[in-house]
Amino acid sequence: MGRNLLAYRPPAWAMDVLLALLVTVMQVQGTVARQAADPATVVRPLDDPGYLGYALLVVGGLALVVRRRAPVTVFVVTAAVSALYYGLDFPDGPGWLCLFVAAYTLTASGDGRRSLMIAGAGIAVLAAVWLVAAIDIEPRAAIGWVFFRIGGTIMSAALGESVRSRRVIADEALERAELAERAREEQARARVDEERLRIAREVHDTVAHAIAIINVQAGVTAHVLDRRPDEVRSALTAIERTSARALQEMRTILGVLRDEHEGRVPHAGLAQLDDLADRARDAGLDLAVTVDPATVAVPDAVSDAVGRAAYRILQESLTNVVRHAGPTRVTVALDYGAEVLDVRVTDEGPRTTSPRVALERGGGAADRALTAGRGILGMRERCQLLGGEFTAGPLEGGGFEVHARLPITPVGTASGR
Repeated sequence: MGRNLLAYRPPAWAMDVLLALLVTVMQVQGTVARQAADPATVVRPLDDPGYLGYALLVVGGLALVVRRRAPVTVFVVTAAVSALYYGLDFPDGPGWLCLFVAAYTLTASGDGRRSLMIAGAGIAVLAAVWLVAAIDIEPRAAIGWVFFRIGGTIMSAALGESVRSRRVIADEALERAELAERAREEQARARVDEERLRIAREVHDTVAHAIAIINVQAGVTAHVLDRRPDEVRSALTAIERTSARALQEMRTILGVLRDEHEGRVPHAGLAQLDDLADRARDAGLDLAVTVDPATVAVPDAVSDAVGRAAYRILQESLTNVVRHAGPTRVTVALDYGAEVLDVRVTDEGPRTTSPRVALERGGGAADRALTAGRGILGMRERCQLLGGEFTAGPLEGGGFEVHARLPITPVGTASGR
């Protein structure tokens, strides 16, 4: 119960009403007390004529009720009341309280420049009126109260501007913090999307390559099962090795999602090129790999991102050859340049001209370019994300070629892909 009472805060209008009543009472009571304590200095009593002095003090105090809704109007009213009050030589006292509050409210709730200009103009007019009214003031020491009113009004306006400036700074800091938080959330979502895309590509490359080889070996097994049973064992062994390798790579990819460090193998890269070539040969490809390290760079200088991209491009290219051309001669050429890794995969196309086989293999090189689907698109995306170049298409004399130029140091945003 006590905590609820302490936490309760009355509405703004109620606080303004209480403030207006308090200021009105203080102005009237303080001025009356001052008049009674030093009647010799009173030039015009508050009740002369027709209680005008009392009325001015009350009007100035009660005007504060609407100070939040109309700060400029309240400042003008209180300034006019103060100028009229002291211009008519009513007794001095705390009749300036309403003016101080109005000046503070004007600048605290204003927009900076405009509110300061209004406050400055009003204070300048009031200072002139007060000083003119105090020309024949007695005793002369009482002139100090005039300067007190001027200084107090200036300080009230300055205090309001300080509060407004601090509030603006706090709002800007809060807005910057919110923008930074939104930027962090967007970056986090972007990283999640990038990782999801990377995993999707890894899964596609791994599964597509393995399934293509298994499909070819299964077809070979079915074809030679009755006529050459001695070749069945080698085909089944190739299927076993390919499926085991695919399962191992899938565990590695999914292990990233589970955050399990045990049992992981290195990410696929150019270091596994020999294994990739062996699996392609098991699928029936007559594969030749040539590496030209004649220039400055060596394979170890290639970044992990570039090495993985090159490996996946080679894997996808060989998978497409197995799927669309079948057993044929393939040449893989790697050229490690000073700034660029050149990857080229060239095949001679299907060795058979049988319509049935061509239909099963998906047609010739031209048809392969049209039906390659996500494979060529994925290779192109990998290459472009690293700042490289990619081309793929049928050759004039038959066959198909995939050519990728990858920078030794990636310039894209595909780190870790």
